[in-house]
Amino acid sequence: MPKNTTDRLSALIRHFRIEAKVFPAARSGLQKEGPGDAAPNLFIFRHGRLTWPGQGMPEGGANPPMLVFFPRGTPAGAHVEPDVNGAEYVCAAVDTVGDDNPVAQALPEVVVVRRDEVSSLQSVTDMLLEEAFSPRCGGQAVIDRLCEIAVIRLLRHLIEDGEAKVGLIAGLAHPNLSRAIVAIHDNPERNWRLEDLAGMAAMSRTHFANRFREVVGVTPGEYLSSWRLTLARIAIAKGASVNAAAMQTGFSCSAALSRAFTRRYGVSPRQFAKPGPTSTSEHTRNTTF
Repeated sequence: MPKNTTDRLSALIRHFRIEAKVFPAARSGLQKEGPGDAAPNLFIFRHGRLTWPGQGMPEGGANPPMLVFFPRGTPAGAHVEPDVNGAEYVCAAVDTVGDDNPVAQALPEVVVVRRDEVSSLQSVTDMLLEEAFSPRCGGQAVIDRLCEIAVIRLLRHLIEDGEAKVGLIAGLAHPNLSRAIVAIHDNPERNWRLEDLAGMAAMSRTHFANRFREVVGVTPGEYLSSWRLTLARIAIAKGASVNAAAMQTGFSCSAALSRAFTRRYGVSPRQFAKPGPTSTSEHTRNTTF
């Protein structure tokens, strides 16, 4: 079967942009740096290892170069253990806040990868470590951008590796289902029918529906509805009217969006958009990646 050349990440990254803040190389703590900062949840090791309650990085002789990522936050009690060469690592806070982030929710609680076994990851993380440990003009901006690239390459690796068994990453890894998922991501406003999506996947309706639920964990209709609501929530948080959000995301009218929105989030779109303890800008921040 020919290799799948569909771009499976661009739509996700467009709506859930990746933002990373790399902490200074000299810093060794795993807590927040300041009141407004997030705690680090990505660790890139040259030497040393990370352990956390009940688990830790796989044993590998002299501690091979590793990457450890906690998409939904680093567990309490995590700490760095040096090896004979000490601990050399970079930690970063990758913004994956928000229950509606499908990428963060699709990943396991922790992702551990040997950098020397994934050439695309090793090349960018080696550059990141070099910048971190040999500071130059403009280094912080370079480091942050390299970290964002590293996260994208990590997502690519997880999709191409095919280790995920159920969920969005597993669906994007499937050579047929991924075409339908990308079509939903790219064109949520389209009046998708089951036969349309099955045709995108080059499968029969029955086979597509059954396989989609087995691999992604929900039916095609449930996934489409969830994606539309997620995008509508982002649009409303950014100031779009309910009617405009409905048109952009494929709802038949603003009333249909309001009903679905209230069922899922417990508040109406207009209540969600009202300034309050959680501001509109805070809503927006909580739906970015």
